Amino acid sequence: MISLYNTLTRKIEEFKPLDPPNVKMYACGPTVYDYQHIGHMRRYIGDDILVRVLTANGYNVKHVMNITDVGHLTSDADTGEDKMEKGAKKLGLSVWDVAKKFEKQFFDSMEKLNIKMPDVIMHATDYIKQQIELVQILEEKGFTYKADDGIYFDTSKLSDYGKLTGQNREELKAGARIEMVEDKKNATDFALWKFSPDSASRRQMEWESPWGVGFPGWHIECSAMSMTEFGPTLDIHSGGIDHIAIHHTNEIAQSEAASGKEFVKYWVHHGFLSVGGEKMSKSLGNFYTVEDIMKNGLDPMSLRYLYLQTHYRQPMNFTWEALEGAQNALNRLRGEISGADEGNQGCAEFEQKFMDALNDDLNAPNGLAVVWDLLRSNYPKPAKLNSLYKMDEVLGLNLKQVQAKKPVEIPLEIQNMVKEREELRKQKRFHLADQLRNKIKKLGFDIRDTDDGETEIRKI
Repeated sequence: MISLYNTLTRKIEEFKPLDPPNVKMYACGPTVYDYQHIGHMRRYIGDDILVRVLTANGYNVKHVMNITDVGHLTSDADTGEDKMEKGAKKLGLSVWDVAKKFEKQFFDSMEKLNIKMPDVIMHATDYIKQQIELVQILEEKGFTYKADDGIYFDTSKLSDYGKLTGQNREELKAGARIEMVEDKKNATDFALWKFSPDSASRRQMEWESPWGVGFPGWHIECSAMSMTEFGPTLDIHSGGIDHIAIHHTNEIAQSEAASGKEFVKYWVHHGFLSVGGEKMSKSLGNFYTVEDIMKNGLDPMSLRYLYLQTHYRQPMNFTWEALEGAQNALNRLRGEISGADEGNQGCAEFEQKFMDALNDDLNAPNGLAVVWDLLRSNYPKPAKLNSLYKMDEVLGLNLKQVQAKKPVEIPLEIQNMVKEREELRKQKRFHLADQLRNKIKKLGFDIRDTDDGETEIRKI
């Protein structure tokens, strides 16, 4: 049995798909106007763990992700510039080239973090027709009105608008942004289709529609694409907690108004990542990508290990010290399996404990604890390795690939530096020894001090 925290009901529930063993899962993908940073990637690793856990339990998951390449405005109040247009001006590229550039960076980061590719990837610009058709359905059912800058959804027509947040309409109005589009009836109303500006400042991305030339609102794309792929009701919809109050609330409103059916059974939301206790920001100089992790001489998989140490719903604070600790832990884990042969039988007791942990609302930290308990147990090493590989099918740390690598020849320069470090440690000059270890790490090697006083050298 798998249990998941459902944002809609605000409680942990047993997962029961609509059509077992098949699972329909839709994930909000990136807006490809800028680099995807390590905060974004934490969320996608969370989705990856969810898919792997479902698969390990025998479910057939169809994982669909969108790429937002149009319509995401800089303000949630339906004002401001389209982020794609903004990115194009900043970089001096066309919006289409901006989308290609940052989509590639996103998928490169996924590959480095061993995140499985979704089964279906849908670009918003490929589904303009379906988005227009969905707005037309809403118009026919009386849920829309025309304002000066576009076609809007009238949230007052839905008695349960905002149910995902647990707030009533008045509370949502009180929390809405003060900025209001002219002719907007309610503070919570949102744009379904935006009109293009005058010809003097025409957009690069715009389409003909029954209401005039323009572009779709951000929210309508996810409803149109998910229902095109899956029909009116999904099993799981995932995203960051920042999507709850506006984006996902509006997805529910327009989807259920159009179909008359429940849109999503289980809403799964991931917690924020801060850096050094602050929000990640380029202006603060704490904006990091997976590429930055590698430039600092660390394995991207250490970032995955770091994420696994915190429950996906909990906020997480990133520091370089914590990442180095995760790298050391991952290297110890790799060291435990180094040179071992895989057995024909595993350790069923630990495998069960591991799955019990992950099936309990994807509790990866508890799953990691089981991994280390297994390695400390008295089972034969081949049996441990057999079970560890099964666990890693969920954790995704690529342990089998690391084990399969041939021994690396250690350069003489590195060997001499290791000897020098050992002498410094004997002299209790630990600060200088640590500095030398960091230098060795930047050259692509890591050192592990074993319990019996030996020193092991590994290629990172």
